Formats: sequence, structure tokens, C-alpha cells
Amino acid sequence: MAIDVRMISESEFPDWLRALNTGFLRSPAVSEEDVADRGAFMDVRRVRGAFDEGRCVATYRTFPQELTAVGGARLAASAISNVTVSPTHRRRGLLSRMINDDLAQAKERGDVVSTLIAAEYPIYGRYGFGPATSITQWSIDVPRAGLDPRASGQPDDGGRIDLADGAEVRKLGPELHDRLRSLRHGVISRNERWWRVHTGTAVSYGAPWTEPFYAVYRAASGEVEGLLTYKADEVWGDAKQPLNTATVLDAIGVTAAAERALWRYVCSVDWITTVRTDHRAPDDLLPLFLPDPRAARIVTQADFLWVRILDTVRALESRTYAASGTLVLDIHDRSSLASGRYRLDATPAGASCAPTTESADLALDVRELGALYLGDESAVRLAALGTVTEETPGAAARTDALLRTSRRPWCPDIF
Repeated sequence: MAIDVRMISESEFPDWLRALNTGFLRSPAVSEEDVADRGAFMDVRRVRGAFDEGRCVATYRTFPQELTAVGGARLAASAISNVTVSPTHRRRGLLSRMINDDLAQAKERGDVVSTLIAAEYPIYGRYGFGPATSITQWSIDVPRAGLDPRASGQPDDGGRIDLADGAEVRKLGPELHDRLRSLRHGVISRNERWWRVHTGTAVSYGAPWTEPFYAVYRAASGEVEGLLTYKADEVWGDAKQPLNTATVLDAIGVTAAAERALWRYVCSVDWITTVRTDHRAPDDLLPLFLPDPRAARIVTQADFLWVRILDTVRALESRTYAASGTLVLDIHDRSSLASGRYRLDATPAGASCAPTTESADLALDVRELGALYLGDESAVRLAALGTVTEETPGAAARTDALLRTSRRPWCPDIF
């Protein structure tokens, strides 16, 4: 009997959850509470499954998202999550059937891009996704950082830091994050449930909830400009010396002053000898806030948000460009969603993009366009690798002059 790949019904949701748990190597048991909690926020109309003789053996879900493009525009995105194939049904093309149908529907729905976080690197390039952002995590050796141990922990710029609780964070956090989205390309939207989960009022499917510490930075004007969420362990050395680690779970700063104050604050907490960061941009200012930047050691550096262009014209017209120039791109997309030859006329004041019959300057697959789109990847690098082709001399360098950005894109959130 052929395997049936389709949207699921509400009655199939418990079986779908069981397959999801199986794929993620969690206990496959599903309780009524699990069904109720997840069913409250998952739109079953955007949940797909593969069924073999009535049993769910693969899972796939999307939800609406906004992605900040270069310059601050917010793109309609279809975020992909909960992708699994049961170990009994691998290598049968189930993901291909689910994702190809979904991407076509997302394009028809009007989404400009699709996004995901790739657990495994080799899978998603063949569906047109390219790694568009990277993250870095640091471990800070606090005693080596060179901060004055006599400092109070309060900023010296006229602002102040206060501890807050979850209720206050739910009030001030969304607006603060919205400001961040306007400032930094690559950042994605957070819905109400995100704030509830991260303040303990909604179920999270990881470790049991333990309330963290929330530190709020207010500028001298009283305006909230930063929020830091962290937890701490309790470790003692042989001589009864505290050797605690503060793990930062989330850090938002809409000004450099806010970032500096919050990082210096967490490095000044008594008993903390190590600070582990959350997912930061590779060009984050954090190390340079320390008198000795070498105290911040990189412990993780990896690709993070992957982007799949669905609408080439809208995507290229939505972002801004630091320079002026014209570029003709010949884009290959085996799904034919974003393929074609397009002329991009870009200026710092705006851009236009349209299909053209002119000779191409650069030929590339849609996955490379996704990698280039937020300004982090280099067309010159990709040309050296042979994954883009210069049809006119110097086209890769001209592409970089238009598309690359002075600050690297940043997506702090897993989904």
C-alpha cells in the first residue's frame, strides 16, 4: 500500500505527536495534556504527516513568521518546524513529498521566503534553502576579563539596571524585541506564546520550568533599552570557593550602551566566575565590551537560520542596498518557484527587480541566493567554490558590493 502524505485531521493529532516524539528520540508516550497543550497553538491546517496503513511515520509543520530583511522591512515567511521521519521509513522520499507540496502552497499563499533551523547540514540545500545567518556562543572567563571587582554592577552612563519578574517581562519584552527587529536584519518575530513559554506561563517541551533572573536596562531617560535573561548553577571548588556559571538565555539590547551595561552587569554578579552566552551574532560587540577581549572564548560557531527564496522579485525589492548598481541574475530552481532571469537595479534609495531577457551577469541556484540574501555570504567565495558562475567578469565582486552588509545578520531564536 502506498504511503499517504497529506494534511492531518484533528483526530490524527495524537498519533502525529507520537511520531514527532519518536523522530526526535523522545519518549513516544503522548498524554491528553500533551495533546491539549500543543493543540492550543498548532494550526492543524498547516500540519502534514505521512501515513503507512493508518500509522503516522513522518511529521512536518509550518507557521507564519516575519523575517527582517536588510534595511528593516518585514517579510512574510513560512517557518518550517517539527520535521521528522521515523527510522523505519527513512530514504523513501517522504520529506521531499511534504516539503515540495508545502513550498508550493507557501508561494501561492504569498509568502516571500521560507525559513528553518537545520539540525543536519546536508538535507535542505536540495530543496533550495541556503544558510543565511550564523551564530557564535562565547564563554567568558570573568576573573580574566579585567572588570573592576569594586564596581557596583550598575552602569556608569546615567542608566540603571533593575531585576524584574516574568509578569513585567511579558509587558515590556514584546515592544523591546519589536524595536530590535527594526534595527537588525535576520531577526525573526516572536509571538505571544514565545513570551509565555519563556516566562513560565505556557508549557515548554524541554526541562521542567525554573524561573530565571531577568535584568532590565533603563537609559537615563527612563526608557527601557535592554533585557537580559540568565540562570546560574551552584558549583564550589575544593577550598569552598564559588565557581558558578551564569548561562544567558536571551539578551536584547537596542543600543550599544544597553548591551554594554547588561554584559558588564552579569559579569559582576558575586560568585559568577564564568558566563556562557546565548546565540549571538558572529560580529557581536560583546568581547570588545571587556577590558580583555580574550576573556571571551568562542565555544560554538555554526550556521543557523536557513532561507529559501519563494518570490525573487519581492525579496530583492524589499531589502536595501548600500551602493548603486545593476545586476542580472540567472536563477535555477528545480521547483520553479523562484527560477528565471532577473534584472536588479539597486540604489540606496530603493531597488527594482523584474524578469529580463538580457544576458546574465551571475548564474546561481536558488539555495545560493538564499545564502546571499541577508548579506552574510560572499559571491566571490561561492564563485571560488564553483557554486555560482560569473557570466561576466567581476560579477561576483559586484554582487558583493550590492548585497553584503556592514553588520552581519543575526537570528537568535530556535523554532
